[in-house]
Amino acid sequence: MSNNDLVEFVKVLKSDELVEEVGELKRYYEPVKHIRRVENKGKILIFKIVNSPLRCIANVINSRNIVMKIFNAGSDEDLYIKLISLISNVKTSIKGYIEKGFLRIKDFHSMYTRFNGGIEALPSIKFFEKDGGEYITSSIVVAELPDMALHYNASIHRLMRIDNRGYAIRLVPRHLYKIYVENRKKDLETPIAIVVGVHPAILFLASTSPPYGVFELTGYRHITGKPLDIVLTPKYGIPVPANATIVMEGRITLDEVNEGPFVDILQLYDKVRKQPLVKIDDIYVNRLGGYFHVILPGGIEHRLLMGLPREAMIWEHVRRVVPGVVKVRLTPGGGQWLNAVISINKLSEGEGKLAIMAAFTAHPSLKNVIVVDSDIDPDNPTEVEWALATRFQASKDLVIIKGVKGSTLDPSAEDGITDKLGIDATAPLKDREKYLRPKLPRE
Repeated sequence: MSNNDLVEFVKVLKSDELVEEVGELKRYYEPVKHIRRVENKGKILIFKIVNSPLRCIANVINSRNIVMKIFNAGSDEDLYIKLISLISNVKTSIKGYIEKGFLRIKDFHSMYTRFNGGIEALPSIKFFEKDGGEYITSSIVVAELPDMALHYNASIHRLMRIDNRGYAIRLVPRHLYKIYVENRKKDLETPIAIVVGVHPAILFLASTSPPYGVFELTGYRHITGKPLDIVLTPKYGIPVPANATIVMEGRITLDEVNEGPFVDILQLYDKVRKQPLVKIDDIYVNRLGGYFHVILPGGIEHRLLMGLPREAMIWEHVRRVVPGVVKVRLTPGGGQWLNAVISINKLSEGEGKLAIMAAFTAHPSLKNVIVVDSDIDPDNPTEVEWALATRFQASKDLVIIKGVKGSTLDPSAEDGITDKLGIDATAPLKDREKYLRPKLPRE
């Protein structure tokens, strides 16, 4: 197998004793206990689900250090530059990407064979008590743009099994939703391919939001310097990674079913909605095996996949107005989605507030942001609190923006309309000495 394969990635980590294996687990709840246990150890979990032949893997993207390895990044800045580069490809057809060396085609049937079973044999899981059903949580959905022939979109969508008929797919109002709506206007179903079990770099690619018409998976070359091996699915000719574990072909139908509840990135239940029903035509499995990736809802993988690309966007926007941006962190307490801490080398007064406004522009879901000096580590909550205690005055350093669009995941917001809070906890440049912490003399 080539090096864009999840199995090869895990082999390296196994040699570092970062992988733990357990036996068969029940579909309902049991995997969550084990995933949470290994999360605390920073390890990957391998297991099987009762009545499924596939090996499952969870907690693959379990730390920033792992992400650094995935992107071969030596620093935060290096990582952010690479994440931003993922959305910089030109808009062209699949043929154009192949000619430019971003993609390389392999034969589908040399890589995949038919799966011996229906969707009930795939390891979908009910994670929590009030979940609407069994879910697949790492599924990448690829679809052709109806208004641009041979242009494709790839994005991650949760799938809730509806008996053996298919899946309810959660469509947020982004690119795949646009594709679905355009087809629905013409009374057409949307042919799709669904892949599970890919190299984590490909998951990050599917988590990005380049302009409509840019195929997300072509960013693979920006990470590795090599083209991504793809195959074209037999029925619909949709390009998918050549080394996934599972490939499904199906259709987003015009029928709708209830989807949810489901635990979101804030570890709260998302509401029940009417969502489209996906019907599966064929299921294929990799001839050399592989892992069926399970992402724990609200877990570290979920947060890193959603949050890190947004961190990169915040860093990019802030550095345009504050050249001395040092570190950006979407914090765990905000689900790595709602709250941020940014450190800067302040050169002039007012840069703290500039950083606040730039952060809100970069990540519209952001609710609260704290800006600190470069001597404060955003990864250390005690240091951030110390900066608030000693360098912040509410009457002049507080920014409140009322009634603006925020995150629909925030239960305190009304239909996504929220108030936003910015705190400039940087020390004044005047009389700066009195704000500095003591240091030991150099030996």
